[in-house]
Amino acid sequence: MLFDYDKWQEIVSALKKNKLRTFLTVFGVFWGIFMLMMMIGAGNGLKNAVFDGFQNFATNSGFMWARRTTIPYKGYDRNRSWTFNTQDIIDIKKSIPEFQYIAPQIQGRALEGGGRVTYGIKTENFTISGNYPDFKFINPIKMTQGRFLNVRDLSERRKVAFIGSRVKELLFGEKNPIGEYIYIQGIYWQVAGVFEPENKNINFGGNTEESVYLPLSSMQHAYNMGNDIHFIALAAYPGEDVEKAINKAKRIISKNHHIAPEDDRAYGGFNLSKEFSKMSGLFTGISLLTWIVGIGTLMAGVISISNIMLIIVKERTKEIGIQRAIGAPPRIIIQQIILESVFLTTVAGYIGLTIGVGILALINSALEKAGGDSEFMKNPEVSFQVAIMSLIILMISGVIAGFLPARRAVSIKPIDALRDE
Repeated sequence: MLFDYDKWQEIVSALKKNKLRTFLTVFGVFWGIFMLMMMIGAGNGLKNAVFDGFQNFATNSGFMWARRTTIPYKGYDRNRSWTFNTQDIIDIKKSIPEFQYIAPQIQGRALEGGGRVTYGIKTENFTISGNYPDFKFINPIKMTQGRFLNVRDLSERRKVAFIGSRVKELLFGEKNPIGEYIYIQGIYWQVAGVFEPENKNINFGGNTEESVYLPLSSMQHAYNMGNDIHFIALAAYPGEDVEKAINKAKRIISKNHHIAPEDDRAYGGFNLSKEFSKMSGLFTGISLLTWIVGIGTLMAGVISISNIMLIIVKERTKEIGIQRAIGAPPRIIIQQIILESVFLTTVAGYIGLTIGVGILALINSALEKAGGDSEFMKNPEVSFQVAIMSLIILMISGVIAGFLPARRAVSIKPIDALRDE
């Protein structure tokens, strides 16, 4: 039946008799699959753009800082100001093995004069912070010149600085900054490296390109900051629950600083792992909604094909009666009607799928020519598996659309069909 040339010639001939009706019938299916492809592609493009911002970030991480206490405890009043210290970091490393990276930080805005940095006659304001080497694994950067902060810089309290690409541009221009000295609040620091963020969509603690990193211990000592720590970034090993690990850290810190164990408002912070999971859930919902709307639109087109096939069956009642009268079994009649329905849905769907994927490819090409840095769309695409699955859904829909008219056709008695006018 499938490779019967005469049957295919009969199907094509029947469709040609009423070209406008055929076009309007298949347009619904074409539009349904076209819109499905466009919505899937747009959803994937938005997802790629958002998750690209998290590329190489330690998504199983969290951040916290100290806030005023809200509960009186052990003779201390509420609304007490406090801060982390170096001992907290030592205790966390000793007691909580779930953490892969621990990166405390002190911030330069506590300095008199804030973030003023001078080189020669040039003075600019930047974000200054004291850091640990582990920070680059949580907020990933790439070195464009020199090296990054290491353990010896901390242990020897070296007066070295690591500057963002924008800092280098504003202070040094085309000059090589490695080995040069910058002046920060009465202290000279030797530039040992230039870096830029691997992802420019997310920044922690200020614009990374306009940041100056100093060894934390050197900054504490040079500016008489004692053992203060302003901010802690923590990344758990893959598979570990970073939320639970951070809560363990809070219990240790609360004990060290005489803070009520239930005083959660004494801590500020956020859990990147939780935010990442929320976004993953959001895009799962968007994907599900896309399929529901797309398949709903597609079904409307399939229903129109089913309706038009009923009309075709009515028009060909006498022809069907003749076939039955000369011995054609019901199976052959059903196959013929279903084949015609599947042919209409598959051709219309394939055209819609091809045009949809083609337009997405053009959009992607335009984005790449524009630089490909859009925060809202990146590489809108439809996977090969999704395209194949859509065609399979179409073929199944074609069978369903043709089944009711086919049953209607074989339910007509041959003698009644021959009498039909």
